[in-house]
Amino acid sequence: MDKKKPVKRPRMDTIPRMCYITVGARAPIPNGPMHTRPLVALLDGRDCSVEMPILKDVATVAFCDAQSTQEIHEKVLNEAVGALMWHTITLTKEDLDKFKALRIIVRIGSGVDNIDIKAAGELGIAVCNVPGYGVEEVADTTMCLILNLYRRTYWLANMVREGKKFQGPEQVREAAQGCARIRGDTLGIIGLGRVGTAVALRAKAFGFNVIFYDPYLPDGIEKSLGLTRVYTLQDLLFQSDCVSLHCTLNEHNHHVFNEFTIKQMRPGAFLVNTARGGLVDENALALALKDGRIRAAALDVHENEPYNALAGPLKDAPNLICTPHAAWYSDASSTELRDMAASEIRRAIVGRIPDSLRNCVNKEYFVSSGYSEGINGASGYNYNPMGVPHSTTLEPLSTSPAIPTPHSQPHSTLQDTPNHLAPKPESSEVH
Repeated sequence: MDKKKPVKRPRMDTIPRMCYITVGARAPIPNGPMHTRPLVALLDGRDCSVEMPILKDVATVAFCDAQSTQEIHEKVLNEAVGALMWHTITLTKEDLDKFKALRIIVRIGSGVDNIDIKAAGELGIAVCNVPGYGVEEVADTTMCLILNLYRRTYWLANMVREGKKFQGPEQVREAAQGCARIRGDTLGIIGLGRVGTAVALRAKAFGFNVIFYDPYLPDGIEKSLGLTRVYTLQDLLFQSDCVSLHCTLNEHNHHVFNEFTIKQMRPGAFLVNTARGGLVDENALALALKDGRIRAAALDVHENEPYNALAGPLKDAPNLICTPHAAWYSDASSTELRDMAASEIRRAIVGRIPDSLRNCVNKEYFVSSGYSEGINGASGYNYNPMGVPHSTTLEPLSTSPAIPTPHSQPHSTLQDTPNHLAPKPESSEVH
């Protein structure tokens, strides 16, 4: 009699899987419950090598590599309680509504203009950023661009690369026309946050007279840093030989540099933007460069990214340096940034939202009293990294209107121009 052949079990690597990685997987506890790990998703990337070691004992990490929520897997939309995101994806109210379990979003960078933070707060989703990373890198890049504008190094190097021969001082004078001395010129900084302050201190060492405009800062900051403060945007533009932008982008300052404000600048001044592309009206800037009202400009950020030098209003603009939103980057800052972002997600998982978070930017928009809890604590529990929930007493958030802080309302001088400026003290990013 023939023996029946044993049925082979399917190999695990033949079972279809979506693109997520379970890190630090744990076997079921014998004769006891298995505690499901929360799902955390990197929305617009696929490299989780820095985040995984930080989250491996408390979460399952997924990557989506998406450019919009339409490309995000249904499992992530239904189950993800945490999300990490760069600046290449946008989350509107409609996008946020697609997530069924989301409790925290961490922007891997400082700017949150690609997230509807008000809608997120009303949905009980905390939005956090990483404001302290890359300050040195952005400040150094800003000074690099300023020096290039003054000394025309970028253009002179390109001439040499293209084979131009400099036979004598007359040819050098012709090629280097427009090179300027730095010492004694005035650098105007708009937004004296982390990066703005770092730029100011560097610029003083090069011999600049540094002035700044930031209506959010208390009186006396200028004395501690040895800077000169002006109280209107017009004063800064009128006095500055070079203007550098270091404010966040919001509904008040979109296109703050437009045809009207550019005409208030000193003729022949320089403009540098390492903050946010939407601060500058590129059509107005292109016209000012062609007319010579602005001698030269350097932009690391643009309204439409990735920047295309062969299209758009700036494609034929002279005396323009454009870099690819890279001011924030160094090997050290990249690792630091991702480490800090993942650590904020971890705080949300093992602690309470938003109480345990260090950089939550939308607390004032929370409208329910039930959000002060851990991701694994919907019924009054906090998550224990060992996998066993323990009872805690939760203190609900107040439902009374938020008390305005010094940074919540713009200063009255913001009304001085049609497109008024409202920089916040946080430094700008990537950023």
